[in-house]
Amino acid sequence: MAATRNSRPSDPLAAVAAALAPRLIEGTRVCIALSGGRDSVALLHALVDLRATQWPTLRLSALHVHHGLSPQADAWAAFCAQLCLEHAIPFRCERVTVARDAPAGLEAAAREARYAAFVACDTDWLLLAHHRDDQAETLLLNLLRGAGAHGLSAMPEDRPLATRGPRVLRPLLHTSRAAIDDWLAARGARWIEDESNDETVLRRNFLRHEVLPVIGRQVPDPHRMLARAAGHLAEMAALADEVAVSDADGVVDGRSLCLAAFGRLSPQRRSNLLRHFLRLHGLRMPDARYLAEILRQLREASLLAMPDFEIDGWRLQVTRGRLWLVPRSAASADRPWCGEPELPWTGGYVRFTATVGEGLSQRALRGTAILRHRQGGETLRPDMKRPRRALKKLLQEAGVPQWKREAMPLFWCDGRLVWAPDIGYACDEDVLAAAGEPGWLLSWQPSP
Repeated sequence: MAATRNSRPSDPLAAVAAALAPRLIEGTRVCIALSGGRDSVALLHALVDLRATQWPTLRLSALHVHHGLSPQADAWAAFCAQLCLEHAIPFRCERVTVARDAPAGLEAAAREARYAAFVACDTDWLLLAHHRDDQAETLLLNLLRGAGAHGLSAMPEDRPLATRGPRVLRPLLHTSRAAIDDWLAARGARWIEDESNDETVLRRNFLRHEVLPVIGRQVPDPHRMLARAAGHLAEMAALADEVAVSDADGVVDGRSLCLAAFGRLSPQRRSNLLRHFLRLHGLRMPDARYLAEILRQLREASLLAMPDFEIDGWRLQVTRGRLWLVPRSAASADRPWCGEPELPWTGGYVRFTATVGEGLSQRALRGTAILRHRQGGETLRPDMKRPRRALKKLLQEAGVPQWKREAMPLFWCDGRLVWAPDIGYACDEDVLAAAGEPGWLLSWQPSP
């Protein structure tokens, strides 16, 4: 595979053609993330040339993300709009709000806002202009953060952006900054300079301007060597993923994993599988020490419960011998129901389906109907042959995980609990739909 990477064309035009050609089919939509800087302008010019010479039906557009952080931000957006106008490229400027006091720092907050705009972009492929020198800098940055193989493999050429939205493609990832400079100079192209690129207080700029030139005195073309190392580490990360997929068989089931089976793996494979599990659900990897503490407590956890762990807005929670990954969403307020087919609930929804002869009687629900969270002390009679019982006991007997109990909606009518997910309807004669009588079937879809 190393030989394949080394054989990639270094000329920007040839590199873009080689990366995009196998991914183009009739009607494919391609959007450039256009900052107005040198690299994205080079990518735009390459695509304009390819549209003129090879792909005349290419559905090309451009997206500029306006962060509002620089005094020049409006001028940059205007430059990008004019450049796209000159080349007949549909252009959209997306203004985002960046929290200047974000705990993770301004750079991370800007990146998060930018990628949220990318996810919402209506296209098939979103093209980013990262090049080989960026790849080398990213490897060093992640190395200094203590990243593992996945972090050190740096940026992939092609990946899905999220569970929804376009795929990302980096056609210039094997092209050097110098090659891009030479190619643009030969064309007499114009671009804008971001003044923050010279601020060495930013770690990436410090590596670019202060560290890598020093390394270059001893190591010829260090960017090429570092990018090659990132490629080797990507192979190692892919192998670790294959091992995790194999280990997940019989352990992982959707958003949960079986602790008994998980515990039979070696410590290294447990760590690898947990990281894979978190990545699979789109979570950012926690600090290594935090992950080690989670693994330690999982090893010592009882089959009943353990403390919650919060990761990237989600929770890890043990219930009845399984580790569950659950969203930490804010509790929904009480929601009156007035006959709607769906009501939103903590990131998911409750669906009401009209039926006949089953479910809750439509007649009985003409009073005050409302969805609300558990408060404690509720009772329900889901079995006609038994009296009303504590909902807490019913949920425990049904094996409903704790996270689901906390998030679940309860449906009340005229002050009486008439439905609970995973338990059923109140079996009172005046609540259930009789044969031939219009009724409502209720179902809850938790947040994905």
